[in-house]
Amino acid sequence: MEILGDMNDVVRQLARDVDRTCRLSGTFTLRSGVVATEYFDKYLFESDPLLLRRVVDLMVPLVPEDTEVLGGLEMGGIPLVTVLSQATGLPAVYVRKDAKQYGTTKLAEGVSVEGKSVTLIEDVITTGGAVRNAALALRALNAHVSVVLCAIDRSNSDGTALADTQLTIRSVLTKSLLDASLVD
Repeated sequence: MEILGDMNDVVRQLARDVDRTCRLSGTFTLRSGVVATEYFDKYLFESDPLLLRRVVDLMVPLVPEDTEVLGGLEMGGIPLVTVLSQATGLPAVYVRKDAKQYGTTKLAEGVSVEGKSVTLIEDVITTGGAVRNAALALRALNAHVSVVLCAIDRSNSDGTALADTQLTIRSVLTKSLLDASLVD
């Protein structure tokens, strides 16, 4: 796993601002059914144009040189990939969870991914399930997928998330950086 920065000032300030914007207190039922007193609402940083741009600015140097297409995962990866495409000049595709059942019946909307090196873009990785599914689906379309960029990596720090897919995770922020920002 590659992580940008070593708690330098820019990354530390971004972690603090993202955390303050997105960490909510209250009673929340999580996707797993577990009830929690804390929730991280990633859409709050993605809907803030200045904060979104700061995250993307730190993603730009993480884009592999051989990337031909950026693939943003539905739904949280869409704002990131759109701004990242603008910042890098690379074309973007919007990767659905499931192929459309009507019209073009596409899984990836935008330019063709066939035979191209696609870097996946996700907002938050916790278990990696959505990234795993997207990578396998794009590979079935003959895309070359080996790297996923995420704004926040909340997976285990042991590097096992997505290990079975041969994907490298490159992240701007991690859960530990966000947690550390609470005490700064």
